[in-house]
Amino acid sequence: MTVPFLDLASAYRELAPELDAAYRRVMDSARYILGGEVSRFETEFAAFCGVAHCVGVGNGLDALHLILRAYGIGAGDEVIVPSNTFVATWLAVTHSGATPVPVEPDPATYNIDPGRIEAAVTPRTKAIVPVHLYGQPADMDPILAIAEAHGLKVVEDAAQAHGAYYGDRLAGGLGHAAAFSFYPGKNLGALGDGGCVVTDDAVLAARVRELSNYGSTRKYHHETVGFNTRLDELQAAFLRVKLARCHEWNDRRRAIAGRYRVLLAEADLVLPEVIDRAVPVWHLFVVRVRQRERVERFLADRGITTLTHYPVPPSRSGAYAAMGIAAGTLPIAESLSHEVLSLPIGPHLPIDGVERVCEALLEALARDHVPG
Repeated sequence: MTVPFLDLASAYRELAPELDAAYRRVMDSARYILGGEVSRFETEFAAFCGVAHCVGVGNGLDALHLILRAYGIGAGDEVIVPSNTFVATWLAVTHSGATPVPVEPDPATYNIDPGRIEAAVTPRTKAIVPVHLYGQPADMDPILAIAEAHGLKVVEDAAQAHGAYYGDRLAGGLGHAAAFSFYPGKNLGALGDGGCVVTDDAVLAARVRELSNYGSTRKYHHETVGFNTRLDELQAAFLRVKLARCHEWNDRRRAIAGRYRVLLAEADLVLPEVIDRAVPVWHLFVVRVRQRERVERFLADRGITTLTHYPVPPSRSGAYAAMGIAAGTLPIAESLSHEVLSLPIGPHLPIDGVERVCEALLEALARDHVPG
């Protein structure tokens, strides 16, 4: 039995009639850029997140970048980011002209540690960007308290957390604004690229919309130096179909994560922990193991695909070599990068597939030396 990391083909097959109808609806409309599908999706996704405004853009990186630009954050400013995240979080800050200031994660949840943020705040700090990594919301209450005390914006990087709860509120409605990605592998994934900004701030939403459309609010009138990054009409139509199933598919992921936690409870590895107020959506199910590369090969030899999120922290990447962050400066992020292993998960992974993964993983861990 082979077990793929994520079964996108089955996701399409389940929704094929509705997705195909959405495709035909757009083709028949002959409106391919900023038509009715985008505006309707924006309304529906804003309601889903419990906020007033949604602006579709080309991808998650652009969403985060445009929020920072719309807030006027740029050269000379600093933005606090997690040390343990996908590089896009840092890139958005860099593209705005500001400087990313990394803060280490809580090693139990992998999310930014609120207890370490205050020490990173300086007179140049303008925003905090907590990432809801792997689909678990960051611990937002203490982050928001720090931001309020210092007059900072809180911008959620919610690219992996569509439908995740923190208390009684959904990711995207926890800070001043939030960025989402609709990359195909996300919990709410398009059939291509896409992203959006959500917020209750009407001024910010209008500014993001202007920046995303060549700096224009009226055709051929350009009030600022903008960008061309708009959510595609066809992808918006597909997202509307999938949005209606998002909570249901998240529940399937929770059932799979629950089974993993039961079957691996006594295993020689570190399971993810969940903070009290959070209801994750398990975009990824990430464990920590020793001899990761050997375990990966062992599982691959048995037809099980795993991935590593992420093997290189932004601070150790070539993109940020000029910052001069020495090895060992961010030891938690560096340690995680050598140990984290993402197991197969997704709404179409059958329970016997979960059991197959656990059986093989336990066999790998039980060996003193995993052949490789």
